[in-house]
Amino acid sequence: MARPRKPLLSRARIVAAAAVLVDAEGLEAVSTRRLAAELGVSGPSLYNHFRTKDEILEAVADAVSAQVDLSMFDESDTRDWRTALHDWAVSYRAALTDHPNIVPVLARGPGRRPAGLRVADAVFGAMVRAGWPPAQATYIGALMRYFITGSALGSFARGFVDDETAYDPADYPHLGQAHLLAERREKVDEGAFETGLRALLDGLALQYAAVVPGAHAAAGTER
Repeated sequence: MARPRKPLLSRARIVAAAAVLVDAEGLEAVSTRRLAAELGVSGPSLYNHFRTKDEILEAVADAVSAQVDLSMFDESDTRDWRTALHDWAVSYRAALTDHPNIVPVLARGPGRRPAGLRVADAVFGAMVRAGWPPAQATYIGALMRYFITGSALGSFARGFVDDETAYDPADYPHLGQAHLLAERREKVDEGAFETGLRALLDGLALQYAAVVPGAHAAAGTER
């Protein structure tokens, strides 16, 4: 009886295996030797698809970017620019919080990554179509990336320990409930993100009224 054939090695298999390692153990867990062992192949065979570990991590980052919903930026979509930015930001953050260990790679910018470049292109194009001057559209894409990736780099709530004795009211009179933040991490972090996002979009709406002829400050502010 013939032996079962091993699945052919491919870029997709390598990226999937690397993504599992990054999610479970962080960026430092990824090496060509470790990946080869996980995939049941010889180390040199990976070099037929990727030259370096950095290229593998870039591909993992791009796979995460590909998970971000961009449908709100389609020309056929009826959402206004503010609503589109809001919905995209929520989708983007969800992808990053599902894969927090890859965020430092994504935070460097899209570079040559195809999915990352599609994200940047979609945001810029939608803002220009909405009437934003190209320079302002660039600034919006940048500030949204700063805000979203920054929010995914760490958890505010998780930064406090679940120990009431750590926050002596004699030293920290306003942190009497801080020990409860860790167990309420999801609610706190999502609430902070939504509060910041709405504040950011409110500010952009005011700028929009100032730079786009015929626009009003209230445009797109209702949700």
